[in-house]
Amino acid sequence: MIQDIAPHTLDNQFKHGMVPDADSPVFLFPDGGSRDFMAHVSEGRMRYPVYKELPEGILYTYLFSIDGEKYFMGIPEDIAHFAVPEGLTRIGIRQMRAEYYFGEENRHLVFAAYTAVQLAGWYKDNRYCGTCAHMTVPSKKERALLCPNCGRTIYPRILPAVIIGVTDGDRIILTKYADRALSFYALVAGFNEIGESFEDTVRREVMEEVGLKVRNIRYYKSQPWGIVDDILAGFYCDVDGDTQITMDRNELKEAVWVERKDVKGQPHDLSLTNEMMLTFRDGKEPKAQ
Repeated sequence: MIQDIAPHTLDNQFKHGMVPDADSPVFLFPDGGSRDFMAHVSEGRMRYPVYKELPEGILYTYLFSIDGEKYFMGIPEDIAHFAVPEGLTRIGIRQMRAEYYFGEENRHLVFAAYTAVQLAGWYKDNRYCGTCAHMTVPSKKERALLCPNCGRTIYPRILPAVIIGVTDGDRIILTKYADRALSFYALVAGFNEIGESFEDTVRREVMEEVGLKVRNIRYYKSQPWGIVDDILAGFYCDVDGDTQITMDRNELKEAVWVERKDVKGQPHDLSLTNEMMLTFRDGKEPKAQ
């Protein structure tokens, strides 16, 4: 999965006062922290710019380290008049996953981008206090933004969601989203609601998307998914009673039972969804007790 970057190690602990080294990689966000950043692109591969390559007029914020190498967010001081340095290309986070390749030895750089984009979006979305509209300032002791006017402290928010392998013996439900032009299958999934346990989310989402009751809900594994600020929790469960799928056509364009031997993985091996599909195919999913 995308976070499985061993032998590399991510250190995402907040550290105040960190400054870039000459060769520190920088995620340069020309519009202040959207899902797009700048990178060098050559022959289908990409590389993040480093501090010594960038011009003056950029504000740097320390994000995290990988194997001791410091990564920074770069935001132009004057966004409206900032001239993007020559040789850099604007890259969207979804585009990066589909079109560019770092090499298997550098897959940790994909995880770095997902994590950087999530943090940059949080900084951008909280430049002003949601309580009194005063401009916020970074905390010096933790990853937080402070409102000097009303005293509010704003921490990064992570959105919990579930990925669900709905099984019936040697069959599993595979789906395709209604609003995405994707050729490959996924699993039932959805966001956790306020006041709802993960197990209740599993029951609700399965009922809403494919009209089935489930039992024997069992946890598999989790995954950070910074592309949409998620933390994903994977569960398998067994259908309880009727197996006839009633599909929510607003959410899905396809939902089918697929035999274990016929399950095929997604084009990329980065997602929890893909791992859960292949785990079921290979008969290695956690069994009901």
